[in-house]
Amino acid sequence: MRLKHKLAAAVLLTGWASSPALQAQAPKKPNAADIRLALEKLNVVGSVLYLAAHPDDENTRLIAYLANERKLRTGYLSLTRGDGGQNLIGPEIREELGVIRTQELLQARRLDGGEQFFTRANDFGFSKDPAETFTIWNREQVLADAVWVIRKFQPDVIITRFSPQPSGTHGHHTASAMIALEAFEAAADPKRFPEQLKTVTPWQAKRLLWNTSSFFYAQNQQFDASDKLKLDVGTYNTLLGKSYNEIAAESRSMHKSQGFGSSGTRGEAIEYFEFLKGAPAKADLLEGVTTTWNRVPGSQPVAKLLQQALGSYDPSNPSGVVPTLLKAHTVLDKMPASPWKTVKQQELQQVIKACLGLYLEVSSTKEYAAAPGQMLQLQLEAVNRSAVPVSLSKIEYLFAARDTSVQQALEKNRPLFIKTQLPIPASTSYSAPYWLREQGTTGMFTVKDQLLIGLPENPAAAQVKVQILVQGQPLSFVLPVIYKRTDPVEGEQYRPFEIAPPVFVNLTEKVYMFADTQPKPVTVRVRAGQDQLEGQVQLQLPKGWRSEPASTSFKLTQKGEDQLFTFLVYPSEAQTESTLSATATMAGKTYNQSLKTISYAHLPTQTLFPPAEAKAVKLDLKRKGQRIGYLMGAGDEVPSSLLQIGYQVEQLQVGNLSPAALKKYDAVVVGVRAYNTLERLRFQQPQLLEYVRDGGTLVVQYNVNNGLVTQALGPFPLKLSSDRVTVEDAEVRFLKPDHPVLNSPNKITPQDFKGWVQERGLYFPGQWAPEYETIISTNDPGEPARESSLLVAKYGKGHFVYTGLSFFRELPAGVPGAYRLFVNLLSLGQ
Repeated sequence: MRLKHKLAAAVLLTGWASSPALQAQAPKKPNAADIRLALEKLNVVGSVLYLAAHPDDENTRLIAYLANERKLRTGYLSLTRGDGGQNLIGPEIREELGVIRTQELLQARRLDGGEQFFTRANDFGFSKDPAETFTIWNREQVLADAVWVIRKFQPDVIITRFSPQPSGTHGHHTASAMIALEAFEAAADPKRFPEQLKTVTPWQAKRLLWNTSSFFYAQNQQFDASDKLKLDVGTYNTLLGKSYNEIAAESRSMHKSQGFGSSGTRGEAIEYFEFLKGAPAKADLLEGVTTTWNRVPGSQPVAKLLQQALGSYDPSNPSGVVPTLLKAHTVLDKMPASPWKTVKQQELQQVIKACLGLYLEVSSTKEYAAAPGQMLQLQLEAVNRSAVPVSLSKIEYLFAARDTSVQQALEKNRPLFIKTQLPIPASTSYSAPYWLREQGTTGMFTVKDQLLIGLPENPAAAQVKVQILVQGQPLSFVLPVIYKRTDPVEGEQYRPFEIAPPVFVNLTEKVYMFADTQPKPVTVRVRAGQDQLEGQVQLQLPKGWRSEPASTSFKLTQKGEDQLFTFLVYPSEAQTESTLSATATMAGKTYNQSLKTISYAHLPTQTLFPPAEAKAVKLDLKRKGQRIGYLMGAGDEVPSSLLQIGYQVEQLQVGNLSPAALKKYDAVVVGVRAYNTLERLRFQQPQLLEYVRDGGTLVVQYNVNNGLVTQALGPFPLKLSSDRVTVEDAEVRFLKPDHPVLNSPNKITPQDFKGWVQERGLYFPGQWAPEYETIISTNDPGEPARESSLLVAKYGKGHFVYTGLSFFRELPAGVPGAYRLFVNLLSLGQ
């Protein structure tokens, strides 16, 4: 346990070459320009922390400038992981989306040179004001986490993306700035969160600034730049061959799940800063802050050596400065303990490693982790690509508490491979994102280990410490165990090594909807996490439910092999909402973990082991029609939800939407944000409307009001706005209680709007033609009624529906009333 704490604490002190963003992918191989920049950074002793609410809130241009031009240690503290956003690249939402957006931030930092941190705050969805935000977040916990990161990172300057004054922006945004204001002072106060002082010390940043612009001012307000601190961050970096505008575009384009692809620009780029707290500055962000080694007592000898190394650096022979860097390492090691000593020791070791062309890697032969208690086969690769004498002296397998002496010289450009086999200790926990291990609340994740708080991801599941001698001087590097393979198309592919259970049980659906008392098949996929498994698989069902069979046997001989088992599940007669789960029992031990892999080309593969459970709903549901055509937009799980209640769903292609092709469907549904993501819809929309005119029913789900491929979303004019209702249990009033949408085939009552998740809906039309009927009215507290969340129009012989109601969240969450209402929409005209 002590070792894990040391490693977790160290992650907050890592530099450019040992960022946790690298543990899950190919190691960075610094070139001569990277080494030059790192040498320059060794001579700079200063730091800045940027603070905002979500992934993609950060100013990547400013971060790139501060980290690469000013050579400052630059961090981004995002209060949340963006779990409540939408997903443009796939069906993952909530916690799984949070995992994706965490990795997108780490990829962004890998490009712009920053470091990444988080609090325990959960992005519960859009919030219209900070007061609402703080009723859901635990304000004191979020503040404690911000203070913790500040005390660990010790920034000279803190910069917020947003103003602490409520201004109509996202409530999380304003809340993040309010937290920054409090944390600026609380971090320096030993009476605030004194329990943290076992590990950290109070820290007072020099100043707190708001990174403002004209964007934050209303149209009727004048942006006055005369009293703002100004900084041109559009500089061109000759070593990198890019401007910070261009680097920022690459970094920001990592936020692919949010559709933030950006084009690089060149030339002057002025950033503006408004003073909030601390010492005012007139000319520069770090005015009054010493950013040289002069701020560290007794550092003159090491500063002189580092300057000497920088001055004599030859990009054609980086190893030439290694003797000087080794002297600096010896001097630095003898200096009194201080945070900057720790940071620069890590940076210096990585620069020495880069100058040597020293490649160190520990890989596993397994695709994903061996189970606790199983043998793990590892290979260490070590190669010294310089003429400087380097030898391998010791290898410590930290995860297994084993070590071995080596005493092996690393001859120039002669790779050394050392293979070993070690058991994973039986007490080792399964890998899981640390913030998802415990049950949290709507607003907060539960993290019991203080030293994990703030980290972007888990420390590597298995780590190996490699000790070397460089010209007789000892250095050590802690390496993550990784898995890599060669793909015939993509080449060398890396992924994290993780500790997994021996067997996985996956339910094929997240929700099982029973519209009547008839039994429904529930399929369980049992997959082997190791060789030679046998046992029993069964379902854990709600009270009053039963399955045939009650359990069944499985036998799997090879890791990765799987079998499907189908149970016929009989629901209770009463309408209920509950949970069913799958378990596998082997040798008297029960396992209930499923296997979830998140794989996108721009991210390291993420493997999760969530509980094998699904929502089980017995509901009173009638439906008309059978065959549904579904045109997928940005990606959602509505089609599988419709399959659950007995519809035959066929996925449509945007290039084949002729009325003749659509005529066979009882209704056609357009997926979320289709008019933002499917370019050809600007040409195919007339054919969809012709299908309606000829008697079809078309249901169009929400789109955002910017970036539409066509303004003609319906048969009659309508214009989208940013109006939304974020309170999921906001009152719903029936404007046309006799309308078929509220009566056929299911009688909709206020009860059907209970139990909704995250929100009522979003991006409602702000203007619409009189041909559209408004069916319901709802609003957030203190706001006017919103009557356009559900618009229905007759067009020719058919029906057109536009709805901003969040069916894409409610159906996968198994909300009974949402199913009943959506079926009524599909049944129009039947």
